[in-house]
Amino acid sequence: MRQRPKLLCLAFAAATLCATLSTARADDDDVVRTYGLALVGELKLPKDFKNFPYVFPNAPKGGEVATAAIGSFDSFNPFIVRGTPAAAAARIYDTLTKRSDDEPESAYAHLAKTIELPADRMGVAFDLRPEARFHDGHPITSEDVVWSFNTLREKGRPFYRQYYADVASVQADGPLRVVFHFTNNQNRELAQILGEMPVMPKHWWEGRDFATPIGVAPLGSGPYRIASFEMGRTVVLERVKDYWGADLPTSKGLANFDRIRTEYYRDPSVAMEAFKAGQVDWRVENTAKQWATAYDFPAVEKGLVKKESLARNLPSGMQGFGMNTRRPIFADRRVREAMAQVFDFEWMNRNLFYNSYKRSLSYFGNSDFASSGLPSGAELKLLEPFRDKLPPEVFTKPYTLPITDGSGNNRAGLRRALTLLEQAGWTIKDRKLVNSNGDRFAFQILLDNPTFERVANPYVQSLERLGMDVQVRTVDPAQYQLRTDQFDFDMTDVVFGESGSPGNEQSEFWGCTAAKTEGSGNLMGVCDPVVEALVAQLLKTTDNKQQITVVHALDRVLLNGHYVVPQWHSESVNVAYWNRFGKPTTPVKVGVVFDAWWLDPTLAAATDAARRMGQ
Repeated sequence: MRQRPKLLCLAFAAATLCATLSTARADDDDVVRTYGLALVGELKLPKDFKNFPYVFPNAPKGGEVATAAIGSFDSFNPFIVRGTPAAAAARIYDTLTKRSDDEPESAYAHLAKTIELPADRMGVAFDLRPEARFHDGHPITSEDVVWSFNTLREKGRPFYRQYYADVASVQADGPLRVVFHFTNNQNRELAQILGEMPVMPKHWWEGRDFATPIGVAPLGSGPYRIASFEMGRTVVLERVKDYWGADLPTSKGLANFDRIRTEYYRDPSVAMEAFKAGQVDWRVENTAKQWATAYDFPAVEKGLVKKESLARNLPSGMQGFGMNTRRPIFADRRVREAMAQVFDFEWMNRNLFYNSYKRSLSYFGNSDFASSGLPSGAELKLLEPFRDKLPPEVFTKPYTLPITDGSGNNRAGLRRALTLLEQAGWTIKDRKLVNSNGDRFAFQILLDNPTFERVANPYVQSLERLGMDVQVRTVDPAQYQLRTDQFDFDMTDVVFGESGSPGNEQSEFWGCTAAKTEGSGNLMGVCDPVVEALVAQLLKTTDNKQQITVVHALDRVLLNGHYVVPQWHSESVNVAYWNRFGKPTTPVKVGVVFDAWWLDPTLAAATDAARRMGQ
């Protein structure tokens, strides 16, 4: 890449990290001092940027907004396996860097004033802002950063150990400087991952057990503090009026509400009724049927409630019925492939979703990372050494899913599924699918939301036509979290979100270590040497073109492993809200950033009056 005046592009951890630089240390020409990190290409914003481009920097502050959550909570520690944390629990903490929602591959200095990167790519240093404070006025120091890192790695959720595995050591080099040393220079994302770490107050946690759920509001440093709560039912965040970072370019135009109240509801239908009654101000609608049919109440007709579908220009990820390969019933790849043959997306999309979804054919859909066709060129060269370890279809058949006529009569899919099941040793006897020992093919689909039963039940009916015994069980969110953390399920609905720059999270999703670690994101128990090798290669890619090649190969291998019955995705975000807000007009890649909205006093007065009159 061509070097320009005052611009240096550093290949950090085998990827291009480009950043406009402030003056490097005079006594060390091998250190680059920067205000941000970009995994691919250059930072979009200059060093002297005033605010993120999708915010209104002079947005007025004030007012209260009510949001909804489903389930309950019993803790304010969102960083551990135990307990069910409140939805607002992580919002009180600042991080060393802050992502731009319109530039997901980049992060800008926030708690940190500057970031230093050595030329050998074997570490990163953060110099903290001297004005940074916790809500009790205590300065944020390098000791807090060191304590937070060590505590999260030792006692936090398993993915922290995975994410931080390549950190050899961390040290406080003075009160405002923290230095991380790496074991190698192959992890291209590690500096950015460390920048996103929540920094917690060491002095507040002394004498408390971090590994235990806490029932008191912890001390934070961010733009909001927990003002009040009723355990399991309500949490109120209050804007910190003297927030230390309010004038930072990473904060301008954000956190505009004085109070954010989150009400918990046991059932999504009750939450919807609360919204219609004006008890909830804003919601994201994730159910196609609801979006098509539930917003015909008077407040919508009068313009008091607004609906918007906002384009989301990020990878769609993968949603589907995930099969736990730790269970013998789903250990055979042919069985897993058969499960996808029976799923009638076209019927569901027509009859349940008002044709609002697209079928997912990739773990990285809606992006350049999605594989298609047959491997060729650099991708074929990458996969060729693994040919004897991969299904032949990887090289001979483009990945496809059955397409039905939407009538609900999926005979072709049932026939293909039965053929695959017979190859795996299952046969139909007396209308029951059994193996050679006479054991019936029986399993349970675990759900945490009764709304999704309308998807699971038609699927079950199709599976029962093959002689399977399939049960659907819906449990409360806390029990669901516990069971999935312990991998205590046969099949469940899974969602794997993807960023604009796939990286370390792939180890958490598909790595062998994660498959054996309770609470990890590898729900399906994937442990494949080819996947391991491709993820390792991904973490040391040198440029965007190579990154795309590796992700194409990874996507193709995962798809042909048939770990998921792919469902669907939407390329927009559906939001509904009472017409009481002002909001920026600049589109943003993630679709919507509610933190950039604000309360419009005139509109709010009108909706308040209408609510009092029962409209």
